[in-house]
Amino acid sequence: MTSRRKLSKSTAQGENLLEESPKTKKSRVSGKKMTVPQDGVVENNSVFGQLLKAAGITLKAGERQNEIATDGAVFQKKLRQALRKHPSYPQVVGELVSGLESHIENRDQFRNCLLPCVPAQSQEMSNAVHSYCESLIKLLLGIEILQPAIIRLLFEKLPEFFHESVGSDGLNLPRLIINQLKWLDRIVDSKDLVLTIMQIICVSPLPIQHDIITSLPEILEDSQHSEVARELSSLLKEKTELTVPILDALSSLNLDLELLSEVRRSVMITVAAVRVEDLPVVVKFILRSIKTADAVEVISDLRKKLDLDSCVSLPRIQASQSKLKSQPPGSLSANQVNISQDCVKLLFEVIKSAVKFQKTILEAWVKAIENVASASEHKVLDLIVLLIICATNAKNKKQIERVLRNKIRSGGMQEKLLQNAFRLHSQVMRDLFPAILSLAEIFLHAVDPCIVSFGSCTYKQAYATFDSYCQQEIVGALVTHACGGNDVEVDVSLEVLIDLVSAHTSSVAPYAVFLKSILDYMDNLSPQQIRKLFHILSMLAFSQEHRGSHIQDDMHMVIRKQLSSTIAKYKRIGIIGAVTMVSSMAAKRSKENGNLLERPPLSKEQCRQITSLLELVCSCCKQVPQALALYYDELASLVQKGNLDLQILNWIENSVVKDFEADFVTEFPPSGDSASLLPVKALYSLEEEESEGIIVINLLPLLSQSYLSSEETAALSKEKRLVSPVCLPPFFRLLRLCISEINNGNMEEIDALLGCPLYLTDFLEEGKLDSLSNQERELLCSLLFHTLNWFREVVNAFCQQEDPEMKGRVLARLQNITELQCLLEKYLAASPGYVPPPANFDSEMMAGVPVISTAGPTKNKNKGRKRKKSDSKNSSVDNSERDENTEANQPEAETSQPEKDSKENESEAPLVQLQNYSAYFRELDFEVFTILHSGLLTKSVLDTEMHTKTREVVQIGPAELLFLLEDLCHKLEFILIPTSAKRPPFLKGKGNRNVGFSHLCQRSSQDVMECAVQLLKPLCNHMENMHNFFQALLAENHGVVDAPGVNIQEHQLMSSCYQRLLQAFNLLFAWSGFSQRENHSLLKAGLQVLAHRLKPGEKELSLEELLRQSFQYLQNFQHSVPNIYCALSLTQILLGLAEKSMTNVKNDKIASITKQFLCQSWIEPSGVRPKGRQFNDALHALFCIYLEHTDNLLKAIEDILSIGIPELIHSSKDGYSSTYPTLTRQTFPVFFRVMMAQLEGSVRSIPAGRSSESSEVQLEKLLHWNMAVRDFHILVNLVKVFDSRPVLTVCLKYGRLFLETFLKLGMPLLDCSFKKHREDVQSLLKTLQLSTRQLHHMCGHSKIRQDTGLTSHIPLLKKSLEQFVYRVKAMLALNHCQEAFWVGILKNRDLQGEEILSQASQESKEEEEVSILPEEDPVEDNGEEDDSESESKADIIDSDEDSSD
Repeated sequence: MTSRRKLSKSTAQGENLLEESPKTKKSRVSGKKMTVPQDGVVENNSVFGQLLKAAGITLKAGERQNEIATDGAVFQKKLRQALRKHPSYPQVVGELVSGLESHIENRDQFRNCLLPCVPAQSQEMSNAVHSYCESLIKLLLGIEILQPAIIRLLFEKLPEFFHESVGSDGLNLPRLIINQLKWLDRIVDSKDLVLTIMQIICVSPLPIQHDIITSLPEILEDSQHSEVARELSSLLKEKTELTVPILDALSSLNLDLELLSEVRRSVMITVAAVRVEDLPVVVKFILRSIKTADAVEVISDLRKKLDLDSCVSLPRIQASQSKLKSQPPGSLSANQVNISQDCVKLLFEVIKSAVKFQKTILEAWVKAIENVASASEHKVLDLIVLLIICATNAKNKKQIERVLRNKIRSGGMQEKLLQNAFRLHSQVMRDLFPAILSLAEIFLHAVDPCIVSFGSCTYKQAYATFDSYCQQEIVGALVTHACGGNDVEVDVSLEVLIDLVSAHTSSVAPYAVFLKSILDYMDNLSPQQIRKLFHILSMLAFSQEHRGSHIQDDMHMVIRKQLSSTIAKYKRIGIIGAVTMVSSMAAKRSKENGNLLERPPLSKEQCRQITSLLELVCSCCKQVPQALALYYDELASLVQKGNLDLQILNWIENSVVKDFEADFVTEFPPSGDSASLLPVKALYSLEEEESEGIIVINLLPLLSQSYLSSEETAALSKEKRLVSPVCLPPFFRLLRLCISEINNGNMEEIDALLGCPLYLTDFLEEGKLDSLSNQERELLCSLLFHTLNWFREVVNAFCQQEDPEMKGRVLARLQNITELQCLLEKYLAASPGYVPPPANFDSEMMAGVPVISTAGPTKNKNKGRKRKKSDSKNSSVDNSERDENTEANQPEAETSQPEKDSKENESEAPLVQLQNYSAYFRELDFEVFTILHSGLLTKSVLDTEMHTKTREVVQIGPAELLFLLEDLCHKLEFILIPTSAKRPPFLKGKGNRNVGFSHLCQRSSQDVMECAVQLLKPLCNHMENMHNFFQALLAENHGVVDAPGVNIQEHQLMSSCYQRLLQAFNLLFAWSGFSQRENHSLLKAGLQVLAHRLKPGEKELSLEELLRQSFQYLQNFQHSVPNIYCALSLTQILLGLAEKSMTNVKNDKIASITKQFLCQSWIEPSGVRPKGRQFNDALHALFCIYLEHTDNLLKAIEDILSIGIPELIHSSKDGYSSTYPTLTRQTFPVFFRVMMAQLEGSVRSIPAGRSSESSEVQLEKLLHWNMAVRDFHILVNLVKVFDSRPVLTVCLKYGRLFLETFLKLGMPLLDCSFKKHREDVQSLLKTLQLSTRQLHHMCGHSKIRQDTGLTSHIPLLKKSLEQFVYRVKAMLALNHCQEAFWVGILKNRDLQGEEILSQASQESKEEEEVSILPEEDPVEDNGEEDDSESESKADIIDSDEDSSD
């Protein structure tokens, strides 16, 4: 062992100097000065005493330390010489040791021998002795001939002090004994020393074991480190209480990598059992001993064994139990909780230091967390470590964000994990608050709803856990989101604030000034966001503690200011704010500080305040019909929540009933004094006979009044409320909700309104509309809109009534709606530029009214003909694209697709699509869909099975079913698909997306899903009816779709219903919320409905079994789908179910189903094949799903290329492939694009070849590449036949990508397999060379065409072609076959192989000279291996290709 102290020489000589008696002197013991009396010299006449005295040491007794008169090295030299020259050497060594043993029998003398000697303080010797001297024992251990005996003596002496280690002088003698062995210049017998030390450790008490083990690195030589490390690691397994000293010692030992790994494995075994106090030391040792090669493995093992949750939770449980028992040791348990938390905090500090300063540890820990597969394996440790990395390493912040996003999206990091992190490790999380706040802000910007939900949960947990400073920062951050974020951000931040105010009302109240600042940004908020904002402020202002009086004043001022505004936008804000304020003032129950409190009945003063506020709103709106309608709607939504004080509810009901009857209800027959622009007639009565005295809705006279001149309107009394038909539906909604709330759902008081007629006029047929004036047409359109909105609101009101007669009337009103909608489409088409009356009043209407003029289609057709004529001089390259563009320019509709593509509709004037006018119709409540429980009635069933339907009391027709299904799909799409997935167009006004969904917005997606799951059973009934209808239709017509007897209109209607049903199923089961654990029960409930349709009576089933049976149930519908759109929807549903399953065994079934759809001949009942952009999009999606899920993609592509394409080529102009009927000349670009893209993606998944791989592996990869190159060659050569621009574009793009992938992954394989599989490599290169030539010809063709869309692909493609040549040359050179490489000149040719001649080459041809380099276009050299002059045939086109260039 290398000495750490240099020996010094002294010039002091003469033994007589050492014999002088010292006088009073100052001694230094461990840096402290002490006075030694004069009479302390031990007179020892033995050999031991004489030799020491001669060498320069004077022994002392009592409290005095031994004196040394010379330097330590000089003393050792003199003593060594004296021993060797002694006459009785070597016996004198034993005598000296015996004398020492006798001397140290006295405890004080032994202590003096262990303490450092003090220099003799005579003036003559002051320069001869160093200021610090070693102890006598240490000096004797430095003499080799004495060392073994002295060590043995010390270890024999050590057990005497096991139980009395610390004497009255306060010195720990065992520790002093061990210190004598440290830093010895040389150890004579190191093996014996190690053996003795390990024996002593085994029998020593714990404190002495601790001292010995921690001193081992200073005692041992380097050669003994490995042996001791093994002993210590085995000791660690036996005695976990020695963990800290053993790991401290191991950290200081020099160990080789293999031994270090072995020791670390031994330590790793103890991690799970080690005490929490020792965990920081254990983890620190493991992290310091990690090497780069095995870092990920070690970290993965460590995170599995660390169970921090139990470290913190178990002491808490013990503390709570001791409190319950009321025992005094409870304080000890509480102290243990604090100790555990402190130790865990130290542990995270160790991890923090490691990831901050060791890049290997950081990367390994991130990788280990990424490798965790299931959510159950994730721990709180993972989340906190990621937060630590994010807080300490700014460069890795983006990476950590990505990891967290992926884990949250996959369900690995769940909100429960986050809650446990805050609950169990609040101190650690508090230190990470800046990183937590930063991540929460980022997550609220995210697209995925589950990530946004995680961010909002982070805010709520942090607020509940941290101190007031952090709470203030959190509120500030949420206010920032609410004031300046996007719609999703604002919504979520306001939701979080609502939750915080409900759960922590008292602590949020001091930050009300921050929340009030959002009022300044209300211009940017949607109506629903304004409701949330006023709800937050109202909860604070009207809490039970009444701390928010200043908030009340501010809210009153803002509301009064907004109500008095003449600008509609601000008046709307005032109405919403006032009604929301009333909801808090008049609430029966309120949630404060996390508790639901029952409020006492309102006092008279409180009632007066509330009614005066409502009267203020009403007076400010009475002259503005739209504002008054909004007030009615808001008040109705407030009543619907069922939390309104009974006194206020009665006050509203009394005023509503009286005003509604006076404004909108009259008696039959009409009075003659009412002015009307058209003849008045009572229509749509459901009463058996119209008798005098029945009530009638006074619609047409009121509408006529609104068309009066402005002078007449101004002449009306300003004190009187302006009655407008616009207010009819919202006013009725308020009325029926009040009646329902007061009477517990009983609607008998107003049931006459369900069947009463309306004052309308006779609606003219479509051909007679031209005889009307423009004003009359617009009046009729408005009349239809108002009538439809009245019927929609009536259906909302009575849809849940159980009485059969009421059900029948509701269905009759539904039938009225469908009939009037067909009529309205015709009237709108005849009234271009007409603006409908508003029906939804809480936001701005869209600036542009969706009007389609009758001249539009004619212009499109003219443009199409003109373009065909102008392009006729070119070849048929753009035919398919022109067809696609023409179809793409047509307006898209979500109704039945065959109806849109039929030739009959093309000749007629196009009807306006009513879904473009959805903002002008009243919103249907979600409860309306309970009507779906009624059976389906069709004409076919009536004709053939009339006797089986007599049991049905109420049945729904196909048109009404389609109407409900369309609305259901729109609602599900709105509420279940995240907003970010439906980004509005740039600069589109805010709030437009929510128009028509105002009531739905006030319900959560979970609430909507619970209602939707209840609808699954009737939806299944209707879908089975559709399945039976189309199966019976095919059976009746012997499988012929376009048979003469088929009712085309009925077929289209049923097809549309089928498509909407499948779309509803797809929207339900594709909901992203199912990935959250709290929604798993909803998913199982929905799947259980489908599974019971297949096997009724089955009870509790696992999720996997439910998925399997649901998949099988839906799979049964594949044979009845009437069109490709239904086929795509069904495939998407099956795909969604398969993705939810843990076992991917359904891929083959999905591939089989999609192949069946591709091989099916889709024909409309009219006999026309569908075409157009939407058909191509559906076909594209189906073909992609097929190729992605087939077990052999290359084989599937080859089948289509070898079977389907030749059939298409040899068919007629309008023909198709008999094997794949969906493959036509119009759909060929779709097939071509998908095959090229999937082929390129497939070869990217082939690993690059390595020389270390076996010959079998190389051959397998080579065969894979051979098949891919063969498919690629066929696809590229198809351009000769199908030379349209879309095909060329796809070929140039994916041809380059395929070539780049081959250079990156394929060529390394050829490098190492050329010698073993030479023929296979040559065949592959020859085939690929033919493809590269064709790509070169495409480049020349594109340049001649001067098409910028095509030529933009050429530079990169030519670069790849050139790289291919030189890469092949390099491969041949590597394999010593360079002579096989020959470079020729490749001429510029067009797609058909004809040479492209430039002006220079034409002149030289006239002179009969051969041109080597054309002037305009540079040539491309192409490598040819042994086939420089050969002829090749195109594989499937039967046309010659010149390859003798």
